[in-house]
Amino acid sequence: MNKLRAGIIGCGTISPAYLTYLKTSSLIRISACADMIPERARQRAQEFQIENVYTVQEMLQASEIDLVINLTVPASHGSINKLALEHGKHVYVEKPLCLSLEEARELLALASNQGLRVGSAPDTFLGSGIQTAKQAIHEGKIGRPVATTAFMMGAGPEYWHPDPAFFYACGGGPMFDMGPYYLTALVQLLGPIRRISGSVGIQTPHRIVHTGNYVGQSIQLETPTHLSGTLEFAEGAIGTMIMSFDIAGGTKLPWIEIYGTEGTLHLPDPNTFHGEVKWKRSGQEEWELLLPLFESTRDERGRGVEDMAESIIKGTLHRANGHQAYHVLEAMHAFERSSIEGRHIMLDSTADLAAYYMQAAQVHF
Repeated sequence: MNKLRAGIIGCGTISPAYLTYLKTSSLIRISACADMIPERARQRAQEFQIENVYTVQEMLQASEIDLVINLTVPASHGSINKLALEHGKHVYVEKPLCLSLEEARELLALASNQGLRVGSAPDTFLGSGIQTAKQAIHEGKIGRPVATTAFMMGAGPEYWHPDPAFFYACGGGPMFDMGPYYLTALVQLLGPIRRISGSVGIQTPHRIVHTGNYVGQSIQLETPTHLSGTLEFAEGAIGTMIMSFDIAGGTKLPWIEIYGTEGTLHLPDPNTFHGEVKWKRSGQEEWELLLPLFESTRDERGRGVEDMAESIIKGTLHRANGHQAYHVLEAMHAFERSSIEGRHIMLDSTADLAAYYMQAAQVHF
């Protein structure tokens, strides 16, 4: 099988994880990298034996690049994605797909018109944790899913990140930073979301950097830091979700649980590929540890890229796809829209994603 030739744009913090995983791939060959800071691109090229260091424009124009892996900051996702597609290249982007729904719709339409693929993180749902839970639901271990809870609650990144201001800029906050992991996992397990109601706020308005070169500096907040809401899934389940950077004392709440007519599943952190899945049957006192479908023992960021490459080569449908990423983006926006407008928000992408899943089930899985 021929390898797809890929180039990485954005050689920052997340790039080593992708490069470590993909350097042994039988489907992808990373042949170039680019960054707005040239020295950073040169450093990654030397570290991972990448042949070419390009400017962004050189990368886009390079005839030997089939796929652009976009690891830039979220504010640049949309523009880089669009440029890659306009230059005839498939694109896989770190989460989120982009910041606005209008921009996302334009990207998907452009890709469709060009006959190109759009893929998007997170791909953690391809790991053993979520896949084991998905199989358990498919086998009927918990009966019909009726409800779910999902919680990401803690203090903000100013306590551990050396330059945390971007977490609080537009397009940041706990929902856009961590929400994609949780929402993608829930959509994979329970199907598309039909409507959302939410309340959001900035519960801790004064933030000070605690580490790095900016210790003591205050942070300007441009996005909600606590979001709470209810999700109704098209297939009937009802979910409760909280995403927060305002919980100073931590929590004992689970990351995700799925409740069914005949039992409950307790899931691992959806920001990981592995972790224990526990099952408790109705009437049973103890939790049972489910054997994983396969082993995910390390950070496997890049699985989604590899799955997309295989699908391009074989002409099938990929799983970490733009339709799913758009649905998750619409859901994230719906929390704040619901809070501002004081009403439930119906998601327009529900039917489209359900149709994509049905097609994917017929031709790929």
